[in-house]
Amino acid sequence: MKTNVTLIGMPASGKSTLGQRLAEALDFEFVDVDRIIEAEEKRLLKEIIAQEGDDGFLEIENRINAALKMDGCVIAPGGSVIYGAEAMEHLRDISIVVYLKLSFEEMARRIGNPVERGVVLKNGMTLRKLYDERTPYYEKYADVTFDEMDMTPEESAGRLAEMIRQEMASGEK
Repeated sequence: MKTNVTLIGMPASGKSTLGQRLAEALDFEFVDVDRIIEAEEKRLLKEIIAQEGDDGFLEIENRINAALKMDGCVIAPGGSVIYGAEAMEHLRDISIVVYLKLSFEEMARRIGNPVERGVVLKNGMTLRKLYDERTPYYEKYADVTFDEMDMTPEESAGRLAEMIRQEMASGEK
Protein backbone atom coordinates (compact mmCIF):
# COMPACT_ATOMS: atom_id res chain seq x y z
CA MET A 1 0.00 0.00 0.00
CA LYS A 2 1.21 3.49 -0.86
CA THR A 3 1.50 5.53 2.33
CA ASN A 4 2.92 8.78 0.97
CA VAL A 5 1.92 11.47 -1.51
CA THR A 6 4.45 12.94 -3.95
CA LEU A 7 3.67 16.27 -5.61
CA ILE A 8 5.18 16.92 -9.03
CA GLY A 9 4.81 19.95 -11.25
CA MET A 10 6.37 23.04 -12.70
CA PRO A 11 8.08 25.68 -10.56
CA ALA A 12 5.43 27.77 -8.75
CA SER A 13 2.76 25.05 -9.12
CA GLY A 14 2.36 24.86 -5.33
CA LYS A 15 4.45 21.85 -4.39
CA SER A 16 5.67 23.54 -1.20
CA THR A 17 2.74 25.84 -0.37
CA LEU A 18 -0.02 23.34 -1.15
CA GLY A 19 2.18 20.47 0.07
CA GLN A 20 2.43 21.88 3.59
CA ARG A 21 -1.33 22.42 3.80
CA LEU A 22 -2.04 18.98 2.33
CA ALA A 23 0.26 17.39 4.91
CA GLU A 24 -1.69 19.14 7.67
CA ALA A 25 -5.02 18.02 6.20
CA LEU A 26 -3.85 14.39 5.98
CA ASP A 27 -1.97 14.50 9.30
CA PHE A 28 1.24 13.66 7.41
CA GLU A 29 4.74 15.12 7.62
CA PHE A 30 5.85 17.52 4.86
CA VAL A 31 9.19 16.74 3.19
CA ASP A 32 10.94 19.21 0.88
CA VAL A 33 13.45 17.06 -1.00
CA ASP A 34 15.52 20.08 -2.05
CA ARG A 35 16.35 20.59 1.65
CA ILE A 36 17.36 16.90 1.94
CA ILE A 37 19.64 17.27 -1.09
CA GLU A 38 21.25 20.37 0.41
CA ALA A 39 21.75 18.65 3.78
CA GLU A 40 23.24 15.50 2.28
CA GLU A 41 25.48 17.43 -0.12
CA LYS A 42 26.30 20.14 2.45
CA ARG A 43 25.78 22.82 -0.23
CA LEU A 44 22.94 24.91 -1.60
CA LEU A 45 21.24 23.75 -4.80
CA LYS A 46 22.69 26.66 -6.75
CA GLU A 47 26.18 25.67 -5.54
CA ILE A 48 25.64 22.06 -6.59
CA ILE A 49 24.50 23.17 -10.05
CA ALA A 50 27.41 25.64 -10.38
CA GLN A 51 29.97 23.01 -9.32
CA GLU A 52 28.50 19.85 -10.88
CA GLY A 53 26.59 21.26 -13.84
CA ASP A 54 23.01 20.42 -14.76
CA ASP A 55 23.74 16.75 -15.47
CA GLY A 56 25.65 16.32 -12.21
CA PHE A 57 22.81 17.89 -10.28
CA LEU A 58 20.26 15.63 -11.98
CA GLU A 59 22.33 12.57 -11.02
CA ILE A 60 22.43 13.69 -7.37
CA GLU A 61 18.71 14.51 -7.40
CA ASN A 62 17.89 11.12 -8.94
CA ARG A 63 20.04 9.22 -6.44
CA ILE A 64 18.60 10.97 -3.37
CA ASN A 65 14.96 10.72 -4.50
CA ALA A 66 15.44 7.04 -5.41
CA ALA A 67 16.67 6.31 -1.87
CA LEU A 68 13.95 8.10 0.12
CA LYS A 69 12.53 5.96 2.90
CA MET A 70 9.51 7.45 4.60
CA ASP A 71 5.95 6.73 5.60
CA GLY A 72 3.03 9.11 6.07
CA CYS A 73 4.62 12.01 4.22
CA VAL A 74 3.77 14.55 1.56
CA ILE A 75 6.92 14.65 -0.55
CA ALA A 76 7.80 17.73 -2.59
CA PRO A 77 10.71 17.02 -4.92
CA GLY A 78 12.17 19.55 -7.33
CA GLY A 79 10.44 19.99 -10.67
CA SER A 80 13.24 18.20 -12.49
CA VAL A 81 12.76 14.92 -10.57
CA ILE A 82 10.83 13.62 -13.58
CA TYR A 83 14.11 13.29 -15.52
CA GLY A 84 15.31 10.59 -13.10
CA ALA A 85 13.80 7.23 -14.07
CA GLU A 86 14.98 5.49 -10.89
CA ALA A 87 13.64 8.29 -8.70
CA MET A 88 10.24 8.28 -10.37
CA GLU A 89 9.95 4.50 -10.24
CA HIS A 90 10.74 4.58 -6.51
CA LEU A 91 8.38 7.49 -5.80
CA ARG A 92 5.59 5.69 -7.66
CA ASP A 93 6.24 2.58 -5.54
CA ILE A 94 6.04 4.41 -2.19
CA SER A 95 3.49 7.12 -2.93
CA ILE A 96 0.54 8.37 -4.87
CA VAL A 97 2.04 10.78 -7.41
CA VAL A 98 0.00 13.95 -7.89
CA TYR A 99 0.65 16.27 -10.82
CA LEU A 100 -0.16 19.84 -9.86
CA LYS A 101 -1.18 21.03 -13.29
CA LEU A 102 -0.74 24.69 -14.03
CA SER A 103 -1.25 26.56 -17.29
CA PHE A 104 1.81 28.13 -18.86
CA GLU A 105 0.32 31.58 -18.41
CA GLU A 106 -0.33 31.07 -14.70
CA MET A 107 3.12 29.58 -14.16
CA ALA A 108 4.80 32.55 -15.89
CA ARG A 109 2.69 35.00 -13.86
CA ARG A 110 3.61 33.32 -10.58
CA ILE A 111 7.31 33.04 -11.41
CA GLY A 112 7.79 36.54 -12.77
CA ASN A 113 11.56 36.86 -13.11
CA PRO A 114 12.96 33.29 -13.19
CA VAL A 115 16.40 34.31 -11.90
CA GLU A 116 14.96 36.12 -8.87
CA ARG A 117 12.76 33.08 -8.11
CA GLY A 118 15.71 30.68 -8.33
CA VAL A 119 14.42 28.94 -11.46
CA VAL A 120 17.46 27.63 -13.31
CA LEU A 121 17.19 27.66 -17.10
CA LYS A 122 19.89 26.09 -19.27
CA ASN A 123 21.42 28.21 -22.01
CA GLY A 124 18.82 28.86 -24.70
CA MET A 125 16.00 27.49 -22.55
CA THR A 126 12.93 29.64 -22.05
CA LEU A 127 10.10 29.12 -19.58
CA ARG A 128 7.89 28.10 -22.52
CA LYS A 129 10.37 25.47 -23.70
CA LEU A 130 10.78 24.18 -20.15
CA TYR A 131 7.00 23.93 -19.75
CA ASP A 132 6.58 22.12 -23.07
CA GLU A 133 9.46 19.75 -22.33
CA ARG A 134 8.34 18.75 -18.83
CA THR A 135 4.56 18.55 -19.19
CA PRO A 136 4.52 15.13 -20.95
CA TYR A 137 6.69 13.68 -18.15
CA TYR A 138 4.38 15.01 -15.44
CA GLU A 139 1.38 13.53 -17.24
CA LYS A 140 3.17 10.19 -17.73
CA TYR A 141 4.09 9.70 -14.07
CA ALA A 142 0.94 11.05 -12.40
CA ASP A 143 -1.51 8.79 -10.59
CA VAL A 144 -3.72 11.84 -10.03
CA THR A 145 -3.82 15.17 -11.88
CA PHE A 146 -4.97 18.16 -9.86
CA ASP A 147 -5.69 21.31 -11.83
CA GLU A 148 -8.07 23.26 -9.64
CA MET A 149 -5.68 26.13 -9.15
CA ASP A 150 -8.39 28.78 -8.98
CA MET A 151 -8.98 27.94 -5.31
CA THR A 152 -7.12 29.20 -2.28
CA PRO A 153 -4.33 26.90 -1.02
CA GLU A 154 -6.57 25.86 1.88
CA GLU A 155 -9.47 24.97 -0.44
CA SER A 156 -7.09 23.13 -2.79
CA ALA A 157 -5.57 21.18 0.12
CA GLY A 158 -9.01 20.13 1.34
CA ARG A 159 -10.14 19.01 -2.11
CA LEU A 160 -6.87 17.23 -2.82
CA ALA A 161 -6.88 15.54 0.61
CA GLU A 162 -10.30 14.06 -0.23
CA MET A 163 -8.99 12.80 -3.58
CA ILE A 164 -5.95 11.24 -1.86
CA ARG A 165 -8.07 9.54 0.81
CA GLN A 166 -10.23 8.02 -1.92
CA GLU A 167 -7.17 6.93 -3.91
CA MET A 168 -5.59 5.35 -0.81
CA ALA A 169 -8.85 3.59 0.09
CA SER A 170 -9.17 2.15 -3.42
CA GLY A 171 -5.56 0.94 -3.20
CA GLU A 172 -6.36 -1.07 -0.07
CA LYS A 173 -8.86 -3.24 -1.93
